[in-house]
Amino acid sequence: MGESIYIIIAGLIGLGIGALVVGFFLKGNNKKIEEDAKEKAKIILREAEMNAESLKKDRILEAKEKYLKLKSEFEEEANKKKAIIITNENKLKQKEQVLSKELEQVKRKEAELESKKENLNAQMHSVQVKKDELDRVTSQRIADLEKIANLTKEEAREQLVEMLKDEANTKASSHIKDILDQAKLSATKQAKKIVLDTIQRTATEHAIENCVSVFNIESDDIKGKIIGREGRNIRALEAATGVEIVVDDTPEAIIISGFDPVRREVARLSLHRLVQDGRIHPARIEEVVAKTEKNIEEEIVEIGERTCIELGIHGLHPELIRMVGRMRFRSSYGQNLLQHSKEVAKLCATMAAEMGLNAKMAKRAGLLHDIGKVYPEEAELPHAILGMELAKKYKEHPEVCNAIGAHHDEIEMTSMISPIVQASDAISGSRPGARREIMDSYIKRLKDLEDLALSFDGVNKCFAMQAGRELRVLVDADNVSDQTASQLSFDISQKIEKEMQYPGQIKITVIREMRSVSYAK
Repeated sequence: MGESIYIIIAGLIGLGIGALVVGFFLKGNNKKIEEDAKEKAKIILREAEMNAESLKKDRILEAKEKYLKLKSEFEEEANKKKAIIITNENKLKQKEQVLSKELEQVKRKEAELESKKENLNAQMHSVQVKKDELDRVTSQRIADLEKIANLTKEEAREQLVEMLKDEANTKASSHIKDILDQAKLSATKQAKKIVLDTIQRTATEHAIENCVSVFNIESDDIKGKIIGREGRNIRALEAATGVEIVVDDTPEAIIISGFDPVRREVARLSLHRLVQDGRIHPARIEEVVAKTEKNIEEEIVEIGERTCIELGIHGLHPELIRMVGRMRFRSSYGQNLLQHSKEVAKLCATMAAEMGLNAKMAKRAGLLHDIGKVYPEEAELPHAILGMELAKKYKEHPEVCNAIGAHHDEIEMTSMISPIVQASDAISGSRPGARREIMDSYIKRLKDLEDLALSFDGVNKCFAMQAGRELRVLVDADNVSDQTASQLSFDISQKIEKEMQYPGQIKITVIREMRSVSYAK
């Protein structure tokens, strides 16, 4: 800083001297001017020296002030850090004191644990001594007991185990019997409830199907046209349709007889068209019958589709839909097969819903369970097995196939839907008024039922009751005991299931009556 001041002063002096020299050369060698210039130069020099000294003092003062300020800030920062260091040292001392106390406590606890360990070892030694003494005494007593009872310890243990086993088996058998009785009671009540609820919620009409159809005509004059010359028209009609046409004295009616409802319907519709057209001859008959058969096939498909829509069943193969439509023209014991299948489908859906199963699948199985009865080709298989094969062929679900094949017990049931279909089929077929049998076959079935029961030893009399739904068997009290009576009823039921075909179920009641007779004379 001092050097810069001197440089400034020297510059000022140089400027003064330069000014004097310039003045001197400009104005000549005027002495007065020179003296004035010298005097001014001296004055400027003194002022420059004075200013330089003042400036030097100011710079020194500023430097001192800055030094003092920096020193003060440094001391303040140092004091703060020193205070922090002192605080941390105090904290460390406090923690050291705490740790020292904790260490002392740990040492005291270790000493206590060591003392307890020594006490425990002493107690364990004492216990071991007492245990050895007890074992010695126990062994001596066991030896004395073996001598007294003439049994070894192993033999006594085996006898005790056998006694406990017998007691446990007795209690377990009693407990199992109680549980089974309770389960049977609960299952019977629940099953009856489900069946009753299902029957109440399913209401269908039953129309008994006959083997004859009646074609009404306006007047008896048309009968002659239908018969034709020497009966050629009626013979052509019978040959084309495969039914028997009866033209008798019944007023304004012609009877169409045939076991196949499809053929009867074809004949009825053909007659209706022929009568309306008025042209009745063999060629025209064959033409009309061919058109009617085609229309019937279309109607069968339409009936199948309507049935599926009504029941909410989707995704059936077209061939299965056609078979469902053919059920409309098929009857079983006088019960229309389509109505029966629809009722079974509804019953299955209701039962499955009550049991928490797949109601849609159960409904599908119920509709298709008798599909084997309407297969157009003759087959030697039972209709249930045939229906199962058809369902497999057209990619139905395995549970549906099993339900179709097992509803008459031809195969083993593998799903919960199968017994539901079987029960629903029995409910629909055994409902009063649902089915009708021909009188001769009905009487023959009852007679066969009684003869089957009479074939067993000890049976005196047998009566088929309630239209063949109950069989009462009277046995000889001398040859059949109360224990064998129950077995006899079971054997009769098994033989009936194996050898006879019947709708619904048959109740077998075995009656054993003991009479003791004496005379007072």
